Amino acid sequence: MTREREPVPGMGLTTGALARRLGVSPTTLRSWDRRYGIGTATRTEGRHRRWSPRDVAVLEAMCRLTSAGVPPAEAARAARGGAGAPGPPARDPDGGADGGADGDGRSRAPGALPLGDVRQECRGLARAAVRLDAPAVDDLLTAAVARHGVVGAWQDVMMPVLHAVGRKWETSGDRYVEVEHLLSWHVSTALRRATRRVDPPPPRPEPVPPAAPGPVLLACVPGEQHTLALEALTAALSERGVPTRMFGAAVPPEALTTAVRRLGPTVVVLWAQARSTASTPLAAHVADTHWGARGARRRPLVVLGGTGWAGAAPAGLPRPGGLGEALELVSGPYRE
Repeated sequence: MTREREPVPGMGLTTGALARRLGVSPTTLRSWDRRYGIGTATRTEGRHRRWSPRDVAVLEAMCRLTSAGVPPAEAARAARGGAGAPGPPARDPDGGADGGADGDGRSRAPGALPLGDVRQECRGLARAAVRLDAPAVDDLLTAAVARHGVVGAWQDVMMPVLHAVGRKWETSGDRYVEVEHLLSWHVSTALRRATRRVDPPPPRPEPVPPAAPGPVLLACVPGEQHTLALEALTAALSERGVPTRMFGAAVPPEALTTAVRRLGPTVVVLWAQARSTASTPLAAHVADTHWGARGARRRPLVVLGGTGWAGAAPAGLPRPGGLGEALELVSGPYRE
């Protein structure tokens, strides 16, 4: 197998060099040329493509537009027009999209994620994630939070793509692990960026002030490493001005009860994504943890989050069905 040589100065980029620069595969470049007329007329004597600076500008615009969720045929027309590059009308003979989806919602392109019927923003995010285009992923996630808020961005943009990556990973062996890790890291970054500081209210001047609501304590149960859903709830609560304390993954039982006694939380959210980590006795123990002066003892409302708590929820331990429902339940005690 011969390695494609780097371009000679003045001759333009080779297909391999351009693919590495853009973060796409050479097959994608050839597909865009065949389908949409995004190509180059310059070839060497051996019939190898050479991509000029104008060709590169068109393809960079094409990548930006498809990452933003624009359908490839439309992106091709806009990219050619924006860069001033001539070319024939975009060809899309089978109605599909390279890295996108057919009219029936099923992808035909190698490496595309099984998204189904989702927002166009999801398709752009999926393309950027598969390309490992970290700046584009970050920009798209930030824009989604700004446009839809934390709950809308989580439910309508982040979750569909995360689930699609997970399904692809399960059916592809060890492939797409890097896509899942990169996407998860940037989702976490976007959620933490959206989490603002909320200070507790100052104490009232009465001799014996009424008990003010304590913060919401959020923690994964022992053995549970998945934190993204808790990070989403933390960010959504901060949007409503609710004070939180986020403890993250796999919090030991002793640390949970110690934190409850020290903080006096009004609500404790325990997250378990797998049945193997969910422990109803632990949840009941946390719910029965008291604090405060004798005669004015209090204990928290414990909310169970995640699919690990499948089945009927124990009495007094509510189990909301999603982020929106959890947000309403947990923020209830803090409404004036």
